[in-house]
Amino acid sequence: MQICVVGTGYVGLVTGTCLAEIGHHVVGVDDDRRKIDTLKAGGIPIYEPGLDELVARNRQEGRLAFTAELKEGIEAATVVFICVGTPPLEDGDADLSAVEKVARRIGELSSSYKLVVEKSTVPVHTGMWIEKTLMVYGHREQIEFDVASNPEFLREGTAVSDFLHPDRIVVGVEHPRAERLLLELYEPIVNRTFTCPVHTNCRDAGPVPFLVTDIRSAELIKHASNSFLATKISFINSVADLCELVGADVELVAAGMGLDRRIGRAFLNAGLGFGGFCFPKDLQAFVKIAEKCGHDFRLLREVDRINQARIRQMIRKLRDQLWILKDKVIGVWGLSFKPDTDDVRYSPAIALIKQLLTEGAVVRAYDPKAMEKAREALPSLVCCQNPYEVASGADALVVATEWREFESLDLMQVKGMMQRPLILDGRNLFDREKMRSMGFEYLGVGR
Repeated sequence: MQICVVGTGYVGLVTGTCLAEIGHHVVGVDDDRRKIDTLKAGGIPIYEPGLDELVARNRQEGRLAFTAELKEGIEAATVVFICVGTPPLEDGDADLSAVEKVARRIGELSSSYKLVVEKSTVPVHTGMWIEKTLMVYGHREQIEFDVASNPEFLREGTAVSDFLHPDRIVVGVEHPRAERLLLELYEPIVNRTFTCPVHTNCRDAGPVPFLVTDIRSAELIKHASNSFLATKISFINSVADLCELVGADVELVAAGMGLDRRIGRAFLNAGLGFGGFCFPKDLQAFVKIAEKCGHDFRLLREVDRINQARIRQMIRKLRDQLWILKDKVIGVWGLSFKPDTDDVRYSPAIALIKQLLTEGAVVRAYDPKAMEKAREALPSLVCCQNPYEVASGADALVVATEWREFESLDLMQVKGMMQRPLILDGRNLFDREKMRSMGFEYLGVGR
């Protein structure tokens, strides 16, 4: 199939590349010419494990191309995915101006039938507005359009695997033609008929569930899913606070809960809280969506409040141990909001560092992939070449992101380099008893 993907950020670049990988011809469009120049030159603007190899191979084999001109992208395409950003406004609502702009231009530029698919995370009823926009600005009397919702469920760090081996594919449609096209488009993934670059035994797993709904239900599924996962994180963080008060271990509590198949162990990890561009934004947007419809989603407001408090609690723990934070040297391991990505948007690590700098502490940090983007967010941040340099002379060390690299360090060397062997493990990465037996003052979360 001929496909156009508008937007080459995390979602758009992964979507377009993986669709090319399963055999389609894809043109990625972005109005950021610098990003397009980078892609045409063989680079990629984000770090996502495995993505660079797929981009290179599919460009070389002629199935993937990039352009800054929307007309060039949609000319031959039957299916057009909208994958542009929907950043939060000050009131928590989603900024849909980019979505509206793209929909308008698709209407103006199209000379043949298009299935327009909203892939960006958008509030319910956005599909309706896209359809109205296409009708107003498109040549409706000569050209037909269908609109569909196809929410993404990609996790940064595992996005390629998530796209090619999803838990489910959700499509919201109002016309059988749109359903047929999307089922044809995703058939290699649904029936696992392509040669997989990620998992060689994927065909043994059976077909992928392909859920067809109306557009409004599909739009709600994405926000409901992310909000539920955020709720699990805030719940276990509240349990962690209780564990600290009563002398229990949240890791054991989470393990016991997770053995219940109705609950599961995923996302029951106490720590600094959730971050990234999806959970905080989608949670606030879902609250705003409900508010507009006359429903007060108090539960999600509390989920957000609990998450916002995690950084203050870590600062309080540091004060309890160091008394005065001013002029203390504090090392931070990890800057990205999660491992295996360079994304620092809404990163708890960045929020923690900002507060430490406000308190007058001397902060040194290291991250395997995110230091360049962290410097953009915090130009004054002192970034070190390796984790050992961060530890040198430190009064305390905070584990802010659970990169595997940190688990393999020579911890006795780390201890010997520190001014005081105090570790605040904001991700419960290390074994508490082992750390204490090595002579560290070790504090985890909920332990």
